[in-house]
Amino acid sequence: MSQLSPLLIELGTEELPVKALPGLAQAFFDGVVDGLRKRGVELELGDARPLSTPRRLAVLLPGVGLEQPEQRSEVLGPYLNIALDAEGQPTKALQGFAAKAGIDWTALEKTSDNKGERFVHRAVSPGARTAALLPEILREAIAAMPIPKPMRWGDHDWGFARPAHWLVLLHGNDVVEAELFGLKADRMSRGHRFHHDKTVWLSQPQDYVESLRAAKVLVDPAERRERIVAEVEAAAGQAGGSARITEDNLEQVVNLVEWPAAVLCSFERAFLAVPQEALIETMEINQKFFPVLDDSGKLTEKFIGIANIESKDVAEVAKGYERVIRPRFADAKFFFDEDLKQGLESMGEGLKTVTYQAKLGSVADKVARVSALAEVIAAQVGADPVLAKRAAQLAKNDLQSRMVNEFPELQGIAGRHYAVAGGESPEVALAIDEAYQPRFGGDDIALSVLGKVLAIAERVDTLAGGFAAGLKPTGNKDPFALRRNALGLARTIIESGFELDLRALLASANAGLAVRSVQADVAELYDFILDRLKGYYSDKGVPATHFNAVAELKPASLYDFDRRLDAIGTFAALPEAEALAAANKRIRNILRKAEGDIPGQIDASLLQEDAERALAEAVTAAIDDTGASLHQKDYVAVLARLARLRPQVDAFFDGVMVNAEDPALRGNRLALLTMLGERLGKVAAIEHLSS
Repeated sequence: MSQLSPLLIELGTEELPVKALPGLAQAFFDGVVDGLRKRGVELELGDARPLSTPRRLAVLLPGVGLEQPEQRSEVLGPYLNIALDAEGQPTKALQGFAAKAGIDWTALEKTSDNKGERFVHRAVSPGARTAALLPEILREAIAAMPIPKPMRWGDHDWGFARPAHWLVLLHGNDVVEAELFGLKADRMSRGHRFHHDKTVWLSQPQDYVESLRAAKVLVDPAERRERIVAEVEAAAGQAGGSARITEDNLEQVVNLVEWPAAVLCSFERAFLAVPQEALIETMEINQKFFPVLDDSGKLTEKFIGIANIESKDVAEVAKGYERVIRPRFADAKFFFDEDLKQGLESMGEGLKTVTYQAKLGSVADKVARVSALAEVIAAQVGADPVLAKRAAQLAKNDLQSRMVNEFPELQGIAGRHYAVAGGESPEVALAIDEAYQPRFGGDDIALSVLGKVLAIAERVDTLAGGFAAGLKPTGNKDPFALRRNALGLARTIIESGFELDLRALLASANAGLAVRSVQADVAELYDFILDRLKGYYSDKGVPATHFNAVAELKPASLYDFDRRLDAIGTFAALPEAEALAAANKRIRNILRKAEGDIPGQIDASLLQEDAERALAEAVTAAIDDTGASLHQKDYVAVLARLARLRPQVDAFFDGVMVNAEDPALRGNRLALLTMLGERLGKVAAIEHLSS
């Protein structure tokens, strides 16, 4: 084992792209570690992780070997029949191989493979010093980083995410000689731009984090994150509320500052008349501030900014943040007030002139189709068709609002506020908002029944229209987000427990598209939705074999699909499952190869063997026992009862010749297997469970 010493690499730059910073830091770290490993350098990583701030990328490893281990090489030479002549003297081939290796041919070793014996040159050389390897490792790590459009500066040929200004490279106490972007490595880092605008001398890598902290720089993103959360929560508590801290906003703020300090700010209460979602979006998306909520989750007039400096006059910093946010809030209030004057219903008139898709007509045409579907779906799930139609008729109107034009993410949310202001029922107003759920992966489905109805109707029309217009996804292209809509539709139906015939819904959507003279292929679209559903269940840990067993039956109801899948999971855990699955596979193969017509019923007089009489009796009893359970869709009970058939099934296949020479006997036995196979396959194609 070679001696290990800590390694520090720090590349100082101008401010790096906020969203790209974590990926750049990870890639830099991975590139250095992989480069050392590839060269066989001994490593001790411990809990090492990427270090970074907006102005630097750093790799700090607790233990790195001072040199490579001995380098062993093996080069295969010619086979003996080519290497030696009849007198055992070296041929030109062997002499050339030995000369290339730099030794006499007599010093070569021999080895054998399946083609015979051949010469081989084996050599051992001392490993290179790690310090000599690091410049190349550093260049490789930089070259492998994900930088789509590198910046160039000065009159140089090199490029990077941002111009580079300093380079630290220490292995143990020693500076490693290296040059990158015209910068010669040394031991001089840089402190905070304002608090410590000078160099920071590093005697050894272990001092790095503490030395930078003393220079008002927190180089560990995890430490900055903890400080930001703690300070934001403390400031919110001071304001008598709680901070809204989203992961995305927090991540960006972490990558914007080197020395975070929370600043409590406020705005005029009059702005709270605006939908809070608009104000929150402005604070988080545009300014990276943290809103403060009250105990009920409503927005207060307080918010928190994170400064990159400990100011001597915090009040002035707060005034600056408040000045920045006020114009955006004023615009939002103006848009909201003007929209209220117009009213949600009158906004819908403008949808007639907005093209949804060339082959599918205007947005108003889509609204009419979705409204008709919503009525149909509502009647099937126990919702009020009149309210469903009304909600669908209003759901797209806010696309014509000033608020949504300025804040596109508020589509539906703005509509809910305008519906309430216009005197619509609370159910209709909420459904207008919930129609867009789930809005993104992992988002909840709509909570209200009416919201679920609208969400389903909207997605059914989008999918049918997309396929009818030839917009099926190809590769990474999915302009109408049909994959996301398919998964949202499936999730809403399944998680709502709605017994809806998916093919019938798609056919209803086709009826609405008939006026545009386009139609979707219902079977193709059904398969497309199932394909998205496969990924959904895979994420939940459902084996592909279970999914395929149910998918082969193509249940009309996706909720029914879900229940069958649950039953298969329970059945697969039974000790009888594997044997019955294998038996069903065997039955399918036998019946597929059978020639001629198979009788529709069993003739008891043709049951000759004890095993086939026992199986016929057991199958008949199982069919009688599972009829009610199938009707009630109690698939767990059905499969549990069928699992009890295993002894009779095993005995039948062990002792009975199915393809008997007597045609009557053969037909009767095939009829028995048909009865058994049909009942075994009522819940799912269980043969998929057989390995």
